[in-house]
Amino acid sequence: MNIKLLTSKVVNQSKITITGSKSESNRLLLLQALYSKLKIENVSNSDDSKLMISALSSKANRIDIHHAGTAMRFLTAFFSIQKNREIELTGSSRMKERPIGILVDVLNQLGADISYKEKEGFPPLIIKGKNLINYKVTLAANVSSQYISALLLIAPTLANGLELTLNGKITSVPYINMTLALLNKIGIETKFKNNVIKVEPQILKIKAQTIVVESDWSSASYYYSITALSKLGTEIELTSYKKESLQGDSCLATIYKEFGVETIYEDNTIVLKKVSIVSLQTKIDIDLSNAPDIAQTIVVTAFALGIECALGGLHTLKIKETDRLEALKTEIEKLGGEVKTTNESLFLFKRKIINKNIKIKTYNDHRMAMAFAPLALVAPIVIEDAMVVSKSYPTFWEDLKQLGFIISQ
Repeated sequence: MNIKLLTSKVVNQSKITITGSKSESNRLLLLQALYSKLKIENVSNSDDSKLMISALSSKANRIDIHHAGTAMRFLTAFFSIQKNREIELTGSSRMKERPIGILVDVLNQLGADISYKEKEGFPPLIIKGKNLINYKVTLAANVSSQYISALLLIAPTLANGLELTLNGKITSVPYINMTLALLNKIGIETKFKNNVIKVEPQILKIKAQTIVVESDWSSASYYYSITALSKLGTEIELTSYKKESLQGDSCLATIYKEFGVETIYEDNTIVLKKVSIVSLQTKIDIDLSNAPDIAQTIVVTAFALGIECALGGLHTLKIKETDRLEALKTEIEKLGGEVKTTNESLFLFKRKIINKNIKIKTYNDHRMAMAFAPLALVAPIVIEDAMVVSKSYPTFWEDLKQLGFIISQ
């Protein structure tokens, strides 16, 4: 379904409720499958988390996780330790193009039995669950943090735990720290020092406890963009957030100061407030190695404001739902902008015009749809395949209507 977006102004002092972080939810769902006494509240209502729940409870010998990349990585590790069970783990046509060989290789080094049904290094996988007897492995540090987290989540179930050495500069450290913090929260001992991560085996029983998932900071990014493109004094309240967040994307609060947005922390909420006008001479220059998922939002914000933007640390974006760097370049240039990309960076030149009523292609990527939506504050646009947002934020379009966006099919 395509939709057209229009808006004259954002309804000031709007309040939006966002469900739990997909990243936290999927980690906790896997831990809950391993330790049944754990209870989780405010679980993400995203397609990815629903697919994770379905897969973890399924008794089938073939599981299709569609576009859910996090589920593919986490479930590969999970099913590798399910003794006496054989699973075919597959996904969408795009998922079959997303590499997983790095994770499979290291799991097999630990003693897993995983093979490829079709193309070497890519899903679908044939996983024969068994005890993993080894515990020391080495991995390139610049791989997707989801590979690392997948290993860490199953590590307490291994007889000797896990000692993982990371070679080089580590990508997305906050996501690794999130995984370790959740393990610590349920009583698992971990250590992360000098590129070596150690997870102790679970010895004591995991106690019954309830964990409340913080709302998703990646989803908050679109409201930061909307606030940045709105008039001075505009306020949007988002629940439920905390200042000391486990999520790497909470760096939005610092980054969007450059776009004139202040973050005010209140009881279990944040208020985004437009406090200054951005100069056209402003140049945004950020290394997003620790938060690559907010790159699309930042680029679109900068384009709408007419300022230059240079982003680095983006090499993992090429293997997401689409090649996000090339997708951004293509769609921004349709709108009248100019973009240069490398394998790990993007440079947006200062724009002169914005073409109106352009159809934004989403490439089966939820973040493309949501990142471009705030542009409607500057020029009417059309979002193709708009319901792709259900992957992470099913109520996104309804929430935009609350803010004053006019949406038609």
